[in-house]
Amino acid sequence: MSQSEHADAGPSFHIAFCVDNNYFRAMGATIASIIANNPQRRFTFHVLTFAASEQHRQRLQELEQNPLVQTRLHLLETSDFAQFEHFLKSSYYSLSIFTRLVIPTVLQDVTDRVLYLDADMLCVGSLDGLAQLDMQDDIVAVAPDHPATTEKRCAALQLADPRYFNSGMLYINIPRWQEAKITEQVMQVLLDNTQTLRFIDEDVLNIVLNGRARYISRNYNYLYDMVHDLKSNETRMRPVGKAVIIHFAGPIKPWSAWTGHEATRLFAQYHQLSPWRQMPADEAPTNSTERRMHSRFLYRQGKYLQSLVWFVRYLRKHSRKR
Repeated sequence: MSQSEHADAGPSFHIAFCVDNNYFRAMGATIASIIANNPQRRFTFHVLTFAASEQHRQRLQELEQNPLVQTRLHLLETSDFAQFEHFLKSSYYSLSIFTRLVIPTVLQDVTDRVLYLDADMLCVGSLDGLAQLDMQDDIVAVAPDHPATTEKRCAALQLADPRYFNSGMLYINIPRWQEAKITEQVMQVLLDNTQTLRFIDEDVLNIVLNGRARYISRNYNYLYDMVHDLKSNETRMRPVGKAVIIHFAGPIKPWSAWTGHEATRLFAQYHQLSPWRQMPADEAPTNSTERRMHSRFLYRQGKYLQSLVWFVRYLRKHSRKR
């Protein structure tokens, strides 16, 4: 690509992730999918984390071999959460649920707009529509959750505006977010809350931003539950229409190669384009939830002996944790 073509890429589009060491591989595929489907756009990828191995740091920098890509690793310290100190002393919540909430503070001197994404997403289309969105008067742009989830959460939280968003995608107008003191309000609601919140930070963001968030197409946060398919012995992906960003919400992820689901091949396609390509996908369940579900899936497939083997493995691991 020539120098003039680089100039045509325009200003950098900022995207932020909050991950730990275990999620860099997944994030790498997400980033690779974004770059692959937006080859003419300039990106700056921000990674907020409490720790990053040397290998992960090197792989992150490897992304910059693409002249249109910049990366920034933000190592979070306890001092970054000083504004939450009073809250943390008065609650049982951990620092990890607040990482999304410090993005505006960490990046306020870097950019006015930032797209936050969970690391269990794959981009399969152009982000031009999102990048060109006029956000001047908006605090944040979000996508609606499933109708069934929306109905339940709106009722449970008694939201005046009967809309509920999934917080895996937040397109944040940093100056407006800071002016409205959204992070501080979230902390106060958490501190004052007496009810049990099912999704903690997501619920509270919906409470604070109720009636103030701009809703955009769910194609930018298209929720896909692989468990829905696997329960029916279906390994093909359901049609996703005009989805731009597919969010693999739920306990089974597309790097779970043991499922045989078509989504694992989609993940592998982008994983092979990322600097984390040498890290293999999960060929077997890696935690108690996956072992239990794998046992159930095998049972529905009529593989009763294999199902029993995995159920025993689940029981052994589960009992050790107690």
